[in-house]
Amino acid sequence: MGRISVSCLFPASWHFSISPVGCPRILNTNLRQIVVVGILAAAVSLLYFSVIIIRHKYGRLSRDKKFHRYLARVTDIEATDTSNPHINYGIVVDCGSSGSRIFVYCWPRHNGNPHDLLDIRQMRDKNRKPVVMKIKPGISEFATSPEKVSDYISPLLSFAAEHVPRGKHKETPLYILCTAGMRILPESQQKAILEDLLTDVPAHFDFLFSDSHAEVISGKQEDDEAVVEVNVPGAESQAAIVRKRTAGILDMGGVSTQIAYEVPKSVSFASSQQEEVAKNLLAEFNLGCDVHRTEHVYRVYVATFLGFGGNAARQRYEDSIFASTLLRNRLLSKQTGLTSDTPYLDPCLPLDIRDEIQQNGQTMYLRGTGDFTLCRKTLQPFMNKTNETQTSLNGVYQPPVHFQNSEFYGFSEFYYCTEDVLRMGGDYNAAKFIKAAKDYCATKWSVLRERFDQGLYASHADLHRLKYQCFKSAWMYEVFHRGFSFPVNYSNLKTALQVYDKEVQWTLGAILYRTRFLPLRDIQQETFRAGHAHWRSFSFVYNHYLFSACFLVVVLSILLYLLRLRRIHRRMLWSGSASSLWMEEGLPPQKMAGAL
Repeated sequence: MGRISVSCLFPASWHFSISPVGCPRILNTNLRQIVVVGILAAAVSLLYFSVIIIRHKYGRLSRDKKFHRYLARVTDIEATDTSNPHINYGIVVDCGSSGSRIFVYCWPRHNGNPHDLLDIRQMRDKNRKPVVMKIKPGISEFATSPEKVSDYISPLLSFAAEHVPRGKHKETPLYILCTAGMRILPESQQKAILEDLLTDVPAHFDFLFSDSHAEVISGKQEDDEAVVEVNVPGAESQAAIVRKRTAGILDMGGVSTQIAYEVPKSVSFASSQQEEVAKNLLAEFNLGCDVHRTEHVYRVYVATFLGFGGNAARQRYEDSIFASTLLRNRLLSKQTGLTSDTPYLDPCLPLDIRDEIQQNGQTMYLRGTGDFTLCRKTLQPFMNKTNETQTSLNGVYQPPVHFQNSEFYGFSEFYYCTEDVLRMGGDYNAAKFIKAAKDYCATKWSVLRERFDQGLYASHADLHRLKYQCFKSAWMYEVFHRGFSFPVNYSNLKTALQVYDKEVQWTLGAILYRTRFLPLRDIQQETFRAGHAHWRSFSFVYNHYLFSACFLVVVLSILLYLLRLRRIHRRMLWSGSASSLWMEEGLPPQKMAGAL
């Protein structure tokens, strides 16, 4: 008779054959072999379906995550889709000392994740340019005529109204925030300007503008929000809950200079008096909408120094040399600076440039000598440093900076001084900067003018920049290294106009902080939807595991059935063998106990 043999790579004892005569040989395999093969088949099937489920679930999440990151990068430079009804808008007016700028921001609905902030970005027009407009002079120029302030700011608001969809005006918050220029005004003049804005703006524009939306912010607030701007670049940076080390900022404007950086929760103080002063310089704020979550809590040291901006420092310097020169002339009977033939030799002006100082009806004549080293030495007393430890400009408390493990960005004058004329913005190197500044200061003014006419400097560099570049370079250097005590070999300062391809302005941090509670409704809705989505996901996984369990039960049932057949077959064989034996002996067959 024929025989069909089936074999595989199992051990030899596991090979079996199927014979057309009698019961298949598979029934002769022992119980251990059958159970092992069955369990192995069931495990492989279960593993297969588990892999399919995991790949389906997490593969889709990974693809969605990559797509959203790509979409965030693309939409950040694309024109804002004003036809999208789910886009929200916000407006911030930065009223600075030299002018006012309006910024229009936009953001989609919150994604419902309580760990994420609103994805606020600058609005871009149809040409993909940021919706920003600037006017001059600064709002503080209207201190004596506050009734003209609303007319002054109206062009900015009209500009924003043209870009924000008309149907969104009533739900678009407007913030008018005034900085250093307004801070130096008496409180009565500040109040008069703000009252004019609060009265006239709602009469002409439909933006969401309440009494708290127009204010004079402190330098501390300004720097807090600048830290936010630098360290919260966009939605793609919020993917991880673990926050990276924050970067500090240095900002030198026309009137004031600011420094801000994150500090640890525990800070040491040299004295109890210093600790008391530090309370006004250390700020802790939460950008998240949930006060109980800490991933968006920042503890920041912020210090603002009025009179230490580039223009204000030059004014202080000129006041000093004017007073000291007149006093010296009276004591020594000299005429220094009183005529153009006997000018005051100013080391902080380019070589051979002529300049004048007007005070109290008197004129003092200056001529530049372009001595950068002497200029630095002359400016050092203006730092007002003290011998007390952990202090900076004006003897103000400053917590230690971990220079080996820190990163700072320098904005405004830090960038203009290094880039507009010297063309070395970006990574700051003190030795290279000093060399470039010395060379510039020692260059004759006529040569500098010729280079300017040839367009060799930055496009926005003007003659005012060329004239005071030498002074401002020395001032910036002294403030950074002597005032804030950064070592000359510090290599982690980046002077910048942009971070993450965006112009850095504290206004983004301002609107992010002021709108931090807006996501609460979206988070509640997402939590409700997530509950149902979780049940559907659970049902999907549950059904697959149920199928696998049923499959396993079927396999085990088949194995038990085969085992039952094997036992029956063995009994039948034993019964048949016994009957043959009795017949051979001539005896009647015996009834077999348990025979079926």
